[in-house]
Amino acid sequence: MKISLDWLRTLIPTDKPAEEIGRLLTGSGLEVEGIEELESVPGGLRGVVLGTVLTCEKHPDADKLSLTTVDVGDATPRQIVCGAPNVAAGQRVVVALEGAMLYPSEGEPFKIKKSKIRGAASEGMICAEDEIGLGHSHAGIMVLTTDLPNGTPAAEYFGLGSDSVFEIGLTPNRADAASHFGVARELRALLRQPCHLPDISGFHAPAEAAHNIRVTLEDAAASPRYAGLLLDNVRVGPSPEWLQRRLRSIGLSPINNVVDVTNFVLHELGQPLHAFDASQITGSHVRVKRAEEGEKFVTLDGAERTLKAADLVIADAEGQPMALAGVFGGKTSGVSEGTTRVFLESAYFSPAVVRKTGQTHQLKTDASFRFERGTDPNMVLIALKRAALLLQEVAGATVAAPIVDEYPAHIGHTLVRLRLPRVEKLVGQFIAPEHIRQILTDLDILISEELTDEAGQAEWILSVPPHKVDVTREADIIEEILRIYGYNHVALRPYNSASYLAKFPNPDPEIIRQNTARLLSGQGFSEIITNSITNSLYFEKNGERDETLVPLLNYNSAELNVLRPTMLHSGLEVVRYNVNRRQRDLKLYEFGKTYHRQADGQYTEQNKLVLYLTGNASAETWQQKSEKASYHQLAGAVQQVLASLGFGQPASQPVQHPYLAGGLTLLAQNQPVAQLGAVSGTVLKQLDVSQPVWYAELDWDWLMRKYKNTLVARELPKFPEVRRDLSLVVDKTVTFDQLQQIARRAEKKLLQQVNVFDVYEGENLGAGKKSYSVSFLLQDPTQTLTDQAIDGVMQRLIDQFEKQAGAVIRR
Repeated sequence: MKISLDWLRTLIPTDKPAEEIGRLLTGSGLEVEGIEELESVPGGLRGVVLGTVLTCEKHPDADKLSLTTVDVGDATPRQIVCGAPNVAAGQRVVVALEGAMLYPSEGEPFKIKKSKIRGAASEGMICAEDEIGLGHSHAGIMVLTTDLPNGTPAAEYFGLGSDSVFEIGLTPNRADAASHFGVARELRALLRQPCHLPDISGFHAPAEAAHNIRVTLEDAAASPRYAGLLLDNVRVGPSPEWLQRRLRSIGLSPINNVVDVTNFVLHELGQPLHAFDASQITGSHVRVKRAEEGEKFVTLDGAERTLKAADLVIADAEGQPMALAGVFGGKTSGVSEGTTRVFLESAYFSPAVVRKTGQTHQLKTDASFRFERGTDPNMVLIALKRAALLLQEVAGATVAAPIVDEYPAHIGHTLVRLRLPRVEKLVGQFIAPEHIRQILTDLDILISEELTDEAGQAEWILSVPPHKVDVTREADIIEEILRIYGYNHVALRPYNSASYLAKFPNPDPEIIRQNTARLLSGQGFSEIITNSITNSLYFEKNGERDETLVPLLNYNSAELNVLRPTMLHSGLEVVRYNVNRRQRDLKLYEFGKTYHRQADGQYTEQNKLVLYLTGNASAETWQQKSEKASYHQLAGAVQQVLASLGFGQPASQPVQHPYLAGGLTLLAQNQPVAQLGAVSGTVLKQLDVSQPVWYAELDWDWLMRKYKNTLVARELPKFPEVRRDLSLVVDKTVTFDQLQQIARRAEKKLLQQVNVFDVYEGENLGAGKKSYSVSFLLQDPTQTLTDQAIDGVMQRLIDQFEKQAGAVIRR
């Protein structure tokens, strides 16, 4: 949310600098994320002053140039060469001094330098309006009528000022501050300085009228208050400069004077307004009602929308929708250039109803932003009168009829009990009751009754105004007190203590996670954090949504509408973003959660560790060529992670993963703990990733449950290891992992390592056959192996390979 300091000062006079105001607001919970300096004219006319032409003579070497002396308030007049035809002695002029940076209406900015023009020195420039960005005329220099002294900054003469614009990160609970007046109320409490609403005392409406717009509330629960005002003789056109400047300062584009006034009042007072072309209201009757299920409605953006029975609409006498209440107007009922009669709407709609309509139709507007969070029902008429006075000023409007105000059930203040000792208990510091009283008064929270409980402790019954939407409990009141009192004023005790000592898990999952992160980072991986909300379209099959997805009920975007069932797609979005910016060599990892809906309707969360590898594994140097990332590099990283967690030699089997095109599933204790392989081309195409990606997914929950934190140290073996090789011909369906498991079962004491160093397939082996060349490392930690012992081990291995895998040993 953008707040203009210049605008804010019309509601609360303060000379505090922008930085101090930003610090105060941030300290009270309205976090100022940035302050932007705006200038009404680029450069702010710095270095441009008023002067008087003392003498003016023809340039001796140029017919169209004049040689002038100009008094700019210095001790010595300046000589300036001027090419304007209208320059003359005695004129008050605008002078750009040496060093000034000018921003002309057209063309590039330029800097004024001391120079020689046709042999004559020139110490500045006498300016035309287009040369300083104040207009487009270049017929001659600007000639002023003023008594201001020479040397006066031109910005002061033209009434130009700079503005500071706060970017406030408004939290959902601070609907009361969603406007300039809301921020002014906050500053009133922080600065102990009065603020005021805009003056509406000049508003007058006729007591009765022959023709007025009738309003009927058909659903008072969804629209507790609805007010309207009929204006005549409206001239739709461009807004005056001051109004356009106000809107531009907060990032809005001016449209026309009527729409601009409604936007102005919205951002000034926080009350959304809507302007209808009164001639388009059939039967001069406005009905606030629920829509008919399935009826069509074309909104201002030209989109045809199918309405739901839960949608609240503003309809005419025939029930035809003219606007989605609190969200968006209709295409045919809006104000156009030919509009002369306007019906101005100011209402209080149910936040839940507006929120549901906005979510249903994927519409987010400045109006719905405020209605969804809760507006002030007491601001309805104030905003309506303010807008009417502005339209009288900028559009020549006249009030044609009395205000229509349908308000069947008054929304009163909320009563909240405050126990004064409770303030100290929650804040952690004593705050004097009179100080609390002052803070509450400044926040418009009234003390309606002062009591004493059975223990003799003071209690206050407080009356909270409706604009404090989120203040409904004692804890909320104390939070309001603390915000204004100042978090920084709560002193820290020398020795803080708590009545509860939390358990410290052993082993600590967070420490294990940090150690794993350091391990991967040490291998050149970078940690990423992605959104746990993703797009359901990623998981549709034949146009049908996956029933295991966990949908969001109140999603802000159709592209972020479910919780992710896998971390792959959100990570591939990161890969795509980097690859599209020529960062092609990536090694990434992420800890995160996946979410699933079970067949019984229950929901589950699972913690995962995922790795991504794509591009080149190493950059090209003069010593070596670049090498493409491979499966084995990813598998090595995964196995190092597993080894660090106590799972040193996992078994493997072919991967069964919906998004991987081949790979392995690693098993520990006969449980699948990791799946790794190449991301399928279908998924890469769906995510628009232009290069292959290797992906691994580890079951972090299981690894944490089975984590082994015992470190076993063994003495280095004193006796040598022995290598023996076998060439085995087996069926193509037999995997190396099966052979490795057979070997380890056959020899558990001496066999240290099994490795495949060649795989061969050929016609000479026979149909459906392949050959593995496998090496075996044997070692006895207690003695040197004899030939007899080695031969015995190898024979047992051969027997088991022949028996369990049907292997033929190639001699």
